Amino acid sequence: MEKRLVINADDFGLCEGVNKGILQAYADGVLTSATIMVNMPASEQAAGLARKTAGLGIGVHLNLTEGRPVSDAACIGVLVDSSGRFAYSPGRLALRSLFSSDIRVAIETEMTEQVKWVLRRAIKPTHLDSHKHVHCFPAIFSIVCRIARRFQIDAIRYGYEPGYVSKPPFPITDADGRKRARTLRRMAKVNRWQNADFFKTDAFFGAAHTGRMGANLLKAVALYNSASTAELMTHPGLAYDIDAGQTRLVKQRQAELAALCGEQAKKYFEEAGVKLVHYGQL
Repeated sequence: MEKRLVINADDFGLCEGVNKGILQAYADGVLTSATIMVNMPASEQAAGLARKTAGLGIGVHLNLTEGRPVSDAACIGVLVDSSGRFAYSPGRLALRSLFSSDIRVAIETEMTEQVKWVLRRAIKPTHLDSHKHVHCFPAIFSIVCRIARRFQIDAIRYGYEPGYVSKPPFPITDADGRKRARTLRRMAKVNRWQNADFFKTDAFFGAAHTGRMGANLLKAVALYNSASTAELMTHPGLAYDIDAGQTRLVKQRQAELAALCGEQAKKYFEEAGVKLVHYGQL
């Protein structure tokens, strides 16, 4: 059976350097997909680049924790602080989404507007994922499924990262990475129970190795991944205009870009018989 892999770049629109890096990783490397973070400074530039790059799959990187909301609805007030910026960390947002109907209404309103933002720019999203994996929180996942159905978006990122990625022959990761992957794996199991209609992959890679993605991880995913269809999350970019206050991944983005564009990367996947695709091709 032929294996298929989506290699997605998160944070499209974060800044000009990230946008340039993503386009380079597609043109010169193995990247197949990117997700737009619509409320970031370079999101309009990202949308324009997306329209000109027909072969690159484009999804929406739903964001409820960084920057300002795009919706101006009154209900959004429960999500922001006195300066109008998103107020909650992912953990606090997950907890509040369980117990507050006002929070859930605001979340649905804001995420709906983020999807509409992309559609208004003549881009048909291939899939939905999210910043800091907030779409995997069970109360929020149900909302994301409704939005996907409403706008006829066929796929949502399935956050199930197999436990074997934290062990050799995969690159060694740290305790935080293992904990992050374990948490996502547990939520993904709940998400599949909630609604598996939008899951187009069998596995997800990149959570345990966030900030550590390199050529060795690409090689391991090509050679030792047992899933027939999977997604690899990446964060390529050029670091010259990245605001370190917005992301902990700064210089690492350039390292990921180099790995994705390295001569060995394509060779790994070709020799392993892995077909590189985006969500619209699944």
